[in-house]
Amino acid sequence: MDFDGILFFPVTPFDADGRVDVDLLRTHVATGLAHAPGGIFPACGTGEFHALSTAEAALVVRTATETVAGAVPVVAGTGGPLGHAIDVARSAADAGADALLVLPPYLVGGPQAGLVAYVEAVAAASDLPVVVYHRGNAQFTPASMRRLAQNPKVIGFKEGVGDVGAAQLIVRAVADAGRDDFLFFNGLLTAELTQAAYRGIGIPLYSSAAFAMIPEVANAYYRAYTAGDEDRRLALLDGFYAPLVALRDETAGFGVSLIKTGLRLGGLPVGGVRAPLVDPTPDQERRLAEILDAGRALV
Repeated sequence: MDFDGILFFPVTPFDADGRVDVDLLRTHVATGLAHAPGGIFPACGTGEFHALSTAEAALVVRTATETVAGAVPVVAGTGGPLGHAIDVARSAADAGADALLVLPPYLVGGPQAGLVAYVEAVAAASDLPVVVYHRGNAQFTPASMRRLAQNPKVIGFKEGVGDVGAAQLIVRAVADAGRDDFLFFNGLLTAELTQAAYRGIGIPLYSSAAFAMIPEVANAYYRAYTAGDEDRRLALLDGFYAPLVALRDETAGFGVSLIKTGLRLGGLPVGGVRAPLVDPTPDQERRLAEILDAGRALV
C-alpha cells in the first residue's frame, strides 16, 4: 500500500440532534479529496473514534469509501475494548476500507505480550492489514514491534509518543525483522511541528489534522517539506503551525476541537465535539480565525 501525498484525517460531522451528518461528511471528504491527499483515515482520532458507536463508525467508514471510490487508500480506525475493536474491524472491512489503524485498548494497561496479542486479535478479525498506533497505554518496545513485523498483516507503525530515540530503535527493529515494505507515520498532534526530525530517523509520512480544515496551507507545507525548501517550510512553521500549536495546547482535546471549529469558520457546519472534548471559547475561536487568516496569507 502506497501513500503519495499528505494523509487526510477527516472530522465526523454531527447534525443539530447529535447524529452523524452523512451529507456533510460526503462534502467534507470530497473537498479534501480534491486537494490530492495520499490517503484518507476516517473514524480515527480527528474523527472522534472514541465517541462513536460501532454502527456510527461503520457509517462513517462506508460514507468515506463510497465518496473516495478507490481514488486513494482508506484506512479506518479501530481500537478500544477488544470486542468493540473486533466488531469495528469487521464492519470496516464490510464497508470497503483498505486497512485499519489500531488505536490503543480501553483504559487498562497490559504487558508487552498483551499488547502484541491485542494487535494480533484485531488483525485476525478481518482480511484487512493493520497499522499499529504507538500511543497512550499502547506503547510498544522494539522487541514487540520486531515480533509484530513478522506478521504480514501488520504493515505499519504510527508514532504518537514523541520519544524520537525509542522510535528510532523501533524503525531499526522492524528493519531487522526483514521488512522493507513497512509504513512509518508520525502521528503526533500537529505533526508538521516535528516532522523534520522524524524524517531524519526513517519516518517519512505524517498525519495532518490541519489538512482537514485548511488543506491549502497543509499542502504548501508538504510541498516545501518534500522539496527540501527549508525557507518556505520554516516560514509556514513560524507563521501558522507554531501559533496553532500554542492555541491547541491551552485546552486538552483541542487537537480535534480546533479542527472542527476551523471548518465551521470556513462555512462547513460540522457541529461541535462530543464529550469529553469541549469546543473553544469565543476568544479562542477569534484567535483561531486570525491564525487561519495568517496561514492563508502565507500561501
